[in-house]
Amino acid sequence: MVVWSILLYSSWGITILGLLALPFIPMRLKANFAVFIVTANALLTSWLVIPSLGGEALKFVFYAGSFVQEVPVMIDSLSAWFILIINFTSVTGILYGSGYMKPYNDSEAKLSLHWILYILFHLSMVWVCLLQNGFAFLIAWEIMSLTSMLLVIFDHNNSKTIKAGINYMVQMHLSIVFLTIGFVWVYFVTGSFGFEAIQEFFLRQNNIWLFLIFFAGFGFKAGFIPLHSWLPHAHPAAPSHVSGVMSGVIVKMGIYGVIRMISYLHADFELLGEIVITVSVLTGLYGILNAAVHRDFKRMLAYCTIENIGIIGIGLGIGLIGLGTHSTLLYYLGFGGALLHVLNHSLFKSLLFYAAGSVYQQTHTRDMEKLGGLLKRMPQTAVIFLVGALAIGGLPPFNGFISEFVIYSGLVEGMKLESISLIGLLILTFAGLSLIGGLSILTFTKTFGTIFLGSEREHLHHQPKEVSFIMLLPQYIIIAVMLSVAFFPQWYLGIVGKISHDLVSSVSPVATGYESAILEGYSKTMNGISIYSMIFLALIGLVWFIRMYAIKGKTQVFDETWGCGYQAPNSRMQYTGKSFSKPMAKMMNFLLIERKSYPELNRGEIFPKGRKYSSSYLDFFEHYFIDKLNHQILYFINYFKFIQNGRVQSYVMYGIVFILTIFLLTLFNLVK
Repeated sequence: MVVWSILLYSSWGITILGLLALPFIPMRLKANFAVFIVTANALLTSWLVIPSLGGEALKFVFYAGSFVQEVPVMIDSLSAWFILIINFTSVTGILYGSGYMKPYNDSEAKLSLHWILYILFHLSMVWVCLLQNGFAFLIAWEIMSLTSMLLVIFDHNNSKTIKAGINYMVQMHLSIVFLTIGFVWVYFVTGSFGFEAIQEFFLRQNNIWLFLIFFAGFGFKAGFIPLHSWLPHAHPAAPSHVSGVMSGVIVKMGIYGVIRMISYLHADFELLGEIVITVSVLTGLYGILNAAVHRDFKRMLAYCTIENIGIIGIGLGIGLIGLGTHSTLLYYLGFGGALLHVLNHSLFKSLLFYAAGSVYQQTHTRDMEKLGGLLKRMPQTAVIFLVGALAIGGLPPFNGFISEFVIYSGLVEGMKLESISLIGLLILTFAGLSLIGGLSILTFTKTFGTIFLGSEREHLHHQPKEVSFIMLLPQYIIIAVMLSVAFFPQWYLGIVGKISHDLVSSVSPVATGYESAILEGYSKTMNGISIYSMIFLALIGLVWFIRMYAIKGKTQVFDETWGCGYQAPNSRMQYTGKSFSKPMAKMMNFLLIERKSYPELNRGEIFPKGRKYSSSYLDFFEHYFIDKLNHQILYFINYFKFIQNGRVQSYVMYGIVFILTIFLLTLFNLVK
């Protein structure tokens, strides 16, 4: 245990020294120094947790100083899995960010604060996965939320960015409220804030209500509907490397919390599984429907994060149903698929945000309708974005296919249950997941085609070019890890299988030889599909190389594309992102609310002047519920504006009334 304490103290020591030294580091070295601190912390904490992936849980006490004498720390396979994902994504994020933030080198103080916050942000996420005391956990959770909020509002001169940051902060504190209620309830029943007390509570009390309170608290961070509305605002507002890390791992802290609570459950598995799977299907469908219609490509990616949280939740719901019905296959396929999709989503979503950030850095716009033809100017970014798009669409030979195949397999196995109601739910879930996959392909076909293909739609102030090597390097590293998941799924499935086995220790089913053979068969099937898909892509590449060799040295003639006899096309005649998704948006207009701005023609206006038409889509829950609630709150508060009237006499009177009130309450022994 001494070794593990030394590693933790070393991590803290490096962090403190780094935070103290960073403001004094020369401007040209600040980013490199921040990369060193985050990488060193990632290596130390990874070394600490890797042994626990094999099932060796470590429990020890961390001495945090005079205020909090002892803080219980536990590293099991679940926390190790999430910490390794956090470390990898945080390192790729700061590598990418060191290149992305170079245009801001003239703002030394602002950039120093940014890297300090990033270092604290990374370490706070790690500690969220380590701490086993509710009070200490909430402190780490609060540090994580505050540092990420300050990272979001880096561009604080923009009013929309500040609004997004405040929105994020308010919702994260609503999350804290629910989590605090949960921990306090456990304390009143058991007399302890320790996580082991939660298990004791579930053993002695009804499991449903406390779990739902924690699910709501962690659901804000994860982005389950209707607790999701911070994501479409915060992700576009943040710098792209921060967006990548937030989407890749900070929303997973919500998933970590939900899984941790599941690990303490003792009853009501089937009912809770039905609740989780229903919310998750609706979350996935809602997220991808909104992603399909938005033309701000970072907002689109934010809604895709909501979609993938829904997919992870479906896996968790399947696992809970497996526990409730004592189905080993459902248990392992559900939780295994969810845990693997946590990794996969962190990879391809951070990759997509980094690629989107490269586009934004070079074009200074997030509106895909103003772009086009970037494939010729940014070929590496285009290929990287395409790889991420194929992966998030669940297409082989990329990693998204593997985890989604596992979850699909769980749904198929669930249809063999004897309960008609469960079979019906799983059939609807299968249909919903299929629809999510199809809409995901539509979304990224629209996005990739509009941004990278065709011709430039609007003239940009400067011609885009490929980004620097330091921004491309972490993206290629991510692709390498994605391909390792796709071609060696057995290794990753073995890890998530071990985590699933250790998850609910009191009731975790053990796979029989027959069930293990079925799980192994699924693994081999996935591996075979990935290999054959890669062979197919290799054949396409071979044909392309043969063609390039055949035309080498020969005269090439380029002419206009045939356009039905019309030879004077312009960029405005191209298919737009809106036109691509408009039919679906009209069909789903009860959910996808379009706000249009168009001055109508006046009666008798024979020769109308030029007009502009604009439209945007509103978030259903935000428009109909959150905005109206805010309006009612402001309406109520306006009744009390008279209190702050600017008169000194009134403020003096308030003080006198307060003093008299305290005097009278004390006189009658109402206050001591």
